[in-house]
Amino acid sequence: MTTTGVRTAVLLTLTALTTVTIAPVASAAPKGIAWGPCPAGSPAGYDCAEIAVPLSYQDPDGPRITLALGRLPATDRKHKRGTVFTNPGGPGNPGRFSEFQTPSLHRQFDIVGFDPRGVGASTPIRCFANDAETEPLKRVLGTFPITTEQETRHTADVREVAASCGRNAGPLLGHLSTTNVARDLDRLREAAGEPRLRYYGLSYGTYLGEVYANLFPHRVGALALDAVDDPIAWSTGHRPEDTNIPFSARLGGFRDADRALQAFLDTCAADTRCAFREPGTDLRAKYDALLDRLEAAPGPITYQDVIRRTHNALTDEANSPALAEFLQSATKPSATKAIVTPFDSALGGGGTICADTTNPRDPAAWPRAARDADKESRGFGSYDTYLSMPCVFWPASDPARYTGPWNRPTAPILLLANGKGDPETPYAGAKRTERILGNARLLTLDAWGHGAANRSECVDAALDAYLAYGRLPARGTVCAPDHAPFDAR
Repeated sequence: MTTTGVRTAVLLTLTALTTVTIAPVASAAPKGIAWGPCPAGSPAGYDCAEIAVPLSYQDPDGPRITLALGRLPATDRKHKRGTVFTNPGGPGNPGRFSEFQTPSLHRQFDIVGFDPRGVGASTPIRCFANDAETEPLKRVLGTFPITTEQETRHTADVREVAASCGRNAGPLLGHLSTTNVARDLDRLREAAGEPRLRYYGLSYGTYLGEVYANLFPHRVGALALDAVDDPIAWSTGHRPEDTNIPFSARLGGFRDADRALQAFLDTCAADTRCAFREPGTDLRAKYDALLDRLEAAPGPITYQDVIRRTHNALTDEANSPALAEFLQSATKPSATKAIVTPFDSALGGGGTICADTTNPRDPAAWPRAARDADKESRGFGSYDTYLSMPCVFWPASDPARYTGPWNRPTAPILLLANGKGDPETPYAGAKRTERILGNARLLTLDAWGHGAANRSECVDAALDAYLAYGRLPARGTVCAPDHAPFDAR
């Protein structure tokens, strides 16, 4: 689920309150990509384009939508070897200006990203007709309830956000499943003139890659999937009773979030550079005492603030100094909400989650699941669980939704990568996925944080060799990170 994984999913970004027009019937067959200049304010070095795709692949000659693309051209144009497509996760993250690259790949390949349907500069979803309709969303973004009164208000707000989407979003709301995004990606592959897909996907981008590999196994060239989502846990659950567990709880990310927190605290206790360190003090007890105080008597900083900011910080070991400073500041009763940390991020996302996933039909399942998850991972359990609550009220479904099989063999082996302490995509899920997919191999990063690329020369070299030449690391390879958590970067 992306760099903020599933917490960037489900709730819709506050974008312009305009009406979206779906193009009329016309042929949507790809005719190449007409690259040109990007809009003012875009990152330097990119070309941009738009391409039309069907609103519904069940009606391929019917209404169309547009996808916005960005290309970072290969630097060695004379010896260019093809295209690497990318997706940064979410779902709901804009992706046309790809942040994934290595010097070797940038030299040999065009790096092409795209804003998925409903997102960014592609044909977007608009859920709000006026500013007043955004108020319930503002109240629920980035938070979760911990009292009965808060549960009642949160449920009502989430219900109203979903209702606004039903009133305002139009036909695109029923065509947001990852199946359609995967078919869009195949159209982009064809339009770029690539016989097979080279692809790097992060977090939710791994689920997109898994769906693609099972829809189009013979069109797979090299799929590198970083921070791996278990496709069965994501879509339906492994057991019949999993249909009674909210999808965002059954993924189990909260368990590795708790492991990442403990790893951070253990590292902090041994490193004099850690602001939260207190010689002779059990730092887990210090952290729990902070939560106890805020749960009993919230101030400008709340229990939910600490959980959210801590969780977001744990997506990258490089955030450790800032996390330590925030936690230490929060122990002071005079701490104010004005504390700003570089890892604090807003939530975005879209209806793709609800189109893809099986969830309970009873809103009361969310507080029950949150309490159960909190027994294993205090705070993180509730934070994860409530992310999927809009799905119980979601006003649309997508008949194209894919639920398996997941083991269709691909001639190339798929390369999976995951950290041992990923608070978004747990390591246990990555190991399951290696067995679930028809042909896959897992590369392990011995670190906490979300995503393995750009954190270890060992991982980056493996991604280079795989995407460029199809070479795989030895089975069972474990890479070390390049830096310790409190090192200067």
